Amino acid sequence: MITLYPAIDLRDARAVRLVQGDFERSTVFNDDPLAQAREFADGGATALHVVDLDGARTGEPVHAALVASIAAQFPGEVHLGGGLRSRAAIETAIATGVKRVVVGTAALDDPELLDWAVARLGDGLVVALDARDGKVATHAWTRVTDRDAVDVATDLVRRGVRHLLYTDIARDGMLEGPNHEALRRLAHAATPLKVIASGGISSLGDLRSVKELGVPNITGIVVGRALYEARFTMAEAVRVFAEPDGAAA
Repeated sequence: MITLYPAIDLRDARAVRLVQGDFERSTVFNDDPLAQAREFADGGATALHVVDLDGARTGEPVHAALVASIAAQFPGEVHLGGGLRSRAAIETAIATGVKRVVVGTAALDDPELLDWAVARLGDGLVVALDARDGKVATHAWTRVTDRDAVDVATDLVRRGVRHLLYTDIARDGMLEGPNHEALRRLAHAATPLKVIASGGISSLGDLRSVKELGVPNITGIVVGRALYEARFTMAEAVRVFAEPDGAAA
């Protein structure tokens, strides 16, 4: 079963979306992130993917109080990422009451911190692996390394990570569909990691296409701009994953 994670990206305490992670290409979709979370829940969402964009930029949590309110009021599980690059920042994220903490840059740059996070969080840790043209990007996507995403994913398996959030940066916010080849390649290489896919979803057909890849360890999909622009509703998206394999609306 694939879980749908509608995205709430926080910037200046508002729900926004960026294009390819570019802070200069930001669109405000809701001035009230709590209301947005309730709207997703009313549509059938059982999970949320929340990103503290201001935290990602500064390197430490900025919207912890707001996230705690979202986690307390949303009836399902909430994942939180953005700026979690130290033990203190991760502990702050845990204190908000979210289900899982998403760590990106620090998990890839600081092996000691990653080992601590695996021991501290166990199943509550998600490592964010963001890639542009197959190469890992860090620091809110502002730095592209020469490290191959698949190689990094296989190393994360060895280090005990259980959940991976994979974002294809070139597709993020572009509404051009997911990168099936890259997603399939990474998911197969990262077994037994549970992979949440992010980037490019533009239609119900895109959701079905990921479902129909038939890769069992792809367990989630993050959707942002397509929902905010009403290309489909939350309720319609939920129904896609309730369909028998091969069914179409």
